[in-house]
Amino acid sequence: MKASEGGTRRVCFLLKVREDRLDEYRERHKAVWPDMLEALRRAGWGNYSLFLREDGLLVGYLETDDFEAAQERMAGTEVNDRWQAEMAPFFEAGRADEAFAPLEEVFHLD
Repeated sequence: MKASEGGTRRVCFLLKVREDRLDEYRERHKAVWPDMLEALRRAGWGNYSLFLREDGLLVGYLETDDFEAAQERMAGTEVNDRWQAEMAPFFEAGRADEAFAPLEEVFHLD
Protein backbone atom coordinates (compact mmCIF):
# COMPACT_ATOMS: atom_id res chain seq x y z
CA MET A 1 0.00 0.00 0.00
CA LYS A 2 1.27 3.44 -0.83
CA ALA A 3 -0.02 6.75 0.39
CA SER A 4 -1.31 9.00 -2.34
CA GLU A 5 -2.25 12.65 -2.10
CA GLY A 6 -3.85 13.65 1.19
CA GLY A 7 -2.76 10.54 3.07
CA THR A 8 -5.25 8.28 1.28
CA ARG A 9 -3.98 4.77 0.61
CA ARG A 10 -4.81 2.65 -2.41
CA VAL A 11 -5.40 -0.97 -1.42
CA CYS A 12 -5.69 -3.95 -3.77
CA PHE A 13 -6.40 -7.55 -2.75
CA LEU A 14 -7.22 -10.88 -4.38
CA LEU A 15 -9.82 -13.50 -3.54
CA LYS A 16 -11.04 -16.61 -5.36
CA VAL A 17 -14.75 -17.10 -6.01
CA ARG A 18 -15.85 -20.67 -6.64
CA GLU A 19 -16.45 -21.11 -10.36
CA ASP A 20 -19.80 -22.84 -9.75
CA ARG A 21 -21.04 -19.75 -7.84
CA LEU A 22 -19.95 -16.94 -10.22
CA ASP A 23 -23.40 -16.07 -11.57
CA GLU A 24 -24.98 -15.94 -8.13
CA TYR A 25 -22.03 -13.90 -6.80
CA ARG A 26 -22.61 -11.34 -9.56
CA GLU A 27 -26.32 -11.22 -8.80
CA ARG A 28 -25.74 -10.68 -5.07
CA HIS A 29 -23.54 -7.70 -5.83
CA LYS A 30 -26.20 -6.07 -7.99
CA ALA A 31 -28.23 -5.63 -4.80
CA VAL A 32 -25.82 -5.09 -1.91
CA TRP A 33 -27.82 -4.28 1.19
CA PRO A 34 -28.16 -0.52 1.80
CA ASP A 35 -27.04 -0.92 5.42
CA MET A 36 -23.89 -2.75 4.22
CA LEU A 37 -23.10 0.07 1.78
CA GLU A 38 -23.56 2.63 4.54
CA ALA A 39 -21.37 0.64 6.95
CA LEU A 40 -18.58 0.49 4.35
CA ARG A 41 -18.77 4.25 3.84
CA ARG A 42 -18.80 4.98 7.58
CA ALA A 43 -15.85 2.62 8.09
CA GLY A 44 -13.77 4.52 5.55
CA TRP A 45 -13.93 2.26 2.47
CA GLY A 46 -13.87 4.74 -0.40
CA ASN A 47 -13.75 4.25 -4.16
CA TYR A 48 -14.33 0.52 -3.52
CA SER A 49 -14.54 -1.76 -6.55
CA LEU A 50 -14.58 -5.49 -7.20
CA PHE A 51 -13.48 -6.99 -10.53
CA LEU A 52 -14.26 -10.62 -11.37
CA ARG A 53 -12.54 -12.81 -13.95
CA GLU A 54 -14.30 -15.83 -15.52
CA ASP A 55 -12.10 -18.29 -13.59
CA GLY A 56 -13.23 -16.76 -10.29
CA LEU A 57 -10.26 -14.51 -9.60
CA LEU A 58 -11.64 -11.49 -7.75
CA VAL A 59 -9.65 -8.27 -7.55
CA GLY A 60 -10.68 -5.76 -4.93
CA TYR A 61 -9.61 -2.12 -4.88
CA LEU A 62 -10.35 0.62 -2.37
CA GLU A 63 -9.00 3.87 -1.04
CA THR A 64 -8.82 4.64 2.67
CA ASP A 65 -6.76 6.60 5.16
CA ASP A 66 -6.01 3.52 7.29
CA PHE A 67 -6.85 0.06 5.93
CA GLU A 68 -6.34 -1.79 9.20
CA ALA A 69 -8.62 0.65 11.06
CA ALA A 70 -11.21 0.46 8.24
CA GLN A 71 -11.18 -3.34 8.51
CA GLU A 72 -11.57 -3.18 12.29
CA ARG A 73 -14.49 -0.77 12.02
CA MET A 74 -16.24 -3.12 9.58
CA ALA A 75 -15.49 -6.15 11.75
CA GLY A 76 -17.32 -4.42 14.58
CA THR A 77 -20.60 -4.13 12.68
CA GLU A 78 -23.50 -6.55 12.83
CA VAL A 79 -24.28 -6.07 9.12
CA ASN A 80 -20.77 -7.16 8.18
CA ASP A 81 -21.17 -10.33 10.25
CA ARG A 82 -24.38 -11.14 8.37
CA TRP A 83 -22.89 -10.29 4.95
CA GLN A 84 -19.73 -12.34 5.55
CA ALA A 85 -21.78 -15.33 6.73
CA GLU A 86 -23.82 -15.21 3.50
CA MET A 87 -20.78 -14.65 1.25
CA ALA A 88 -18.43 -17.25 2.81
CA PRO A 89 -19.75 -20.18 0.71
CA PHE A 90 -18.85 -18.29 -2.48
CA PHE A 91 -15.13 -18.29 -1.73
CA GLU A 92 -12.65 -21.13 -2.09
CA ALA A 93 -10.74 -19.94 0.98
CA GLY A 94 -13.78 -19.56 3.27
CA ARG A 95 -14.52 -16.19 4.89
CA ALA A 96 -13.68 -13.33 2.56
CA ASP A 97 -12.62 -11.01 5.39
CA GLU A 98 -9.86 -13.44 6.43
CA ALA A 99 -8.26 -13.28 2.98
CA PHE A 100 -7.91 -9.50 2.62
CA ALA A 101 -4.13 -9.48 2.29
CA PRO A 102 -3.16 -6.26 0.49
CA LEU A 103 -0.89 -6.53 -2.52
CA GLU A 104 2.27 -4.46 -2.70
CA GLU A 105 1.89 -1.43 -4.95
CA VAL A 106 4.94 -1.25 -7.21
CA PHE A 107 3.80 1.48 -9.62
CA HIS A 108 1.22 4.24 -9.83
CA LEU A 109 0.64 6.92 -12.47
CA ASP A 110 -1.41 9.97 -11.44
